[in-house]
Amino acid sequence: MNTRRAIVMSGISVIALVATGCGSDDSSTGEQATVETPPTSTEATTSMLVPGTEGGAFQLPGEVGEHDAFTYDQAAVPVGSSVDVESEKGDGRTTVTFHATGLAPNRDFGVHVHTRRCGPQPSDSGPHYQNDVDPAATPDKPSSDPAYANPQNEIWLDVTTDPAGNAQSSTTVDWEFRADEAKSVVLHAQRTMTGPGQAGMAGDRLACIDEDF
Repeated sequence: MNTRRAIVMSGISVIALVATGCGSDDSSTGEQATVETPPTSTEATTSMLVPGTEGGAFQLPGEVGEHDAFTYDQAAVPVGSSVDVESEKGDGRTTVTFHATGLAPNRDFGVHVHTRRCGPQPSDSGPHYQNDVDPAATPDKPSSDPAYANPQNEIWLDVTTDPAGNAQSSTTVDWEFRADEAKSVVLHAQRTMTGPGQAGMAGDRLACIDEDF
């Protein structure tokens, strides 16, 4: 059973908000992560799609509707763009696939699953979801230890858009989400860094979409 969720970003005008991304993200460059493609297997598996809610229109920050989806930077995530996120789990593994259309063309985005729902402020979505939670992380200082902030322990779906602003990525991890602990997908201003003290950082949060994993 396939359940997909499309978010259409629409509105009259949006005030661009600049806020820090995951932790103290900055614009410094670092080693960039490559999102892994789910491995191909000939073994039979039992899997199921995780149901989510119906998509809704992107709203202005500060407006709350039935389905929260906010763009904080229309130059990067313009009105009329859309995002579709699909999550499939089975046999102790999870695959998350991300499709985007109409984003800013020819540019990088960091894309992560976060622990809280979207809100009027970019920081409302909380830190990255981690399978093994970094014990040293705090609300004021999210995990930046590569032992925890890495694409095997978190969901990283970084993309580079084509000239039309379209992109797709997918990742498979050897675990399943804990119930009610992964609640949104956030688009960031740059690809995710991996070095010590910077791992998991991807710049400002540009947009946020509620997802039920």
